Amino acid sequence: MLVTGENIIQCFQTVRDQVVFTDKRVIVVNVQGITGKKTSYFSYPYSKVLYFGIETAGVLDIDSELIMTFANGTVLQFDFRSKVDIKGICSNIQQYIL
Repeated sequence: MLVTGENIIQCFQTVRDQVVFTDKRVIVVNVQGITGKKTSYFSYPYSKVLYFGIETAGVLDIDSELIMTFANGTVLQFDFRSKVDIKGICSNIQQYIL
């Protein structure tokens, strides 16, 4: 699903789904249904990001969050475990958005 010259920067997996950060876009892989045979792929180019933000893990909230808002009104929210370097993800995204 990658285009020529596109490189994967980071990839994260939940129990069933994945989010892939490339140097051109975010790819969300959504596994659906009980059997997991149906899979949808969504591509969100960095060129369409209006803004994004992060929320780091706290004392009681052990998850970090990344929120991205796109020009078409789509809002993506990703929850990451506390072991994930959310500031590193933010830094990587900034290289391709700004």
